[in-house]
Amino acid sequence: MTSREAGSLTTTPTMFSTAPAMVNKVPEVTAIFWIIKVLATTVGETFADFLNVQLGFGLTLTSIVMAAALAVVLVFQFRLRRYLPAVYWLAVVLISVVGTLITDNLTDNLGVPLWLTAVVFAIALGLTFVAWFRSEKTLSIHSILTTRRESFYWLAVLFTFALGTAAGDLLAEALNLGYLLSLVVFAAAIAVVAVAYYAFKLNAVASFWIAYILTRPLGASTGDLLSQPQKDGGLGLGTTGTSVLFLAIILILVVVLALRQRRGEQRISPTAV
Repeated sequence: MTSREAGSLTTTPTMFSTAPAMVNKVPEVTAIFWIIKVLATTVGETFADFLNVQLGFGLTLTSIVMAAALAVVLVFQFRLRRYLPAVYWLAVVLISVVGTLITDNLTDNLGVPLWLTAVVFAIALGLTFVAWFRSEKTLSIHSILTTRRESFYWLAVLFTFALGTAAGDLLAEALNLGYLLSLVVFAAAIAVVAVAYYAFKLNAVASFWIAYILTRPLGASTGDLLSQPQKDGGLGLGTTGTSVLFLAIILILVVVLALRQRRGEQRISPTAV
């Protein structure tokens, strides 16, 4: 899916506004966007396991630490008046970890079945979309120009990660499809959405959010396939190695985005006289 979207709304500051206008807070939907998104979802799966198991934090302490880190980063994100790659993608990585931990707490600590967890988060996401649309008349990510819209956006993102975690675990573990087959299933589902969008003109906003949801279990299945022991159906790279590798790739891509943004700003800035 590309950045072509229908029905987006825009806002402009009045002549009496004293605050700087907020520029859209979400990046253009390009190939790099989807690559980082999948990598971030993979890190959400492996890094949560790394802190929980390898470092011995335990599920509760890991959840508290990562929720606190996410809260701090979101404060910075909301204070910004424009999209800043480093802060935005750090928030995505952290919300991926927190979304994973929410599902893990429900299933491991509270014993909630994965199918019920998936249903609950699907309903929560649906209600978020309904409230967002009724309030703003759009679900387009290219109209994140107010704090209210950004609040709806990040809440929806959190629920997509939690839902995707439950759906991925449900197929791979509860239904015993395994990590590789689950990866193939979710990749095929994303391909179907892409065909529906490009060939049959499926609504752009719907296409984006469906793909966004599906990339979460795709990334989680990828992370489990790479990190889990071979006896459990994985490739045995471990959560540490997988997390470090994918975080390094994310860092490189975010630097590329930041450099592109800086060059773009320099091209449109007025020339000093």
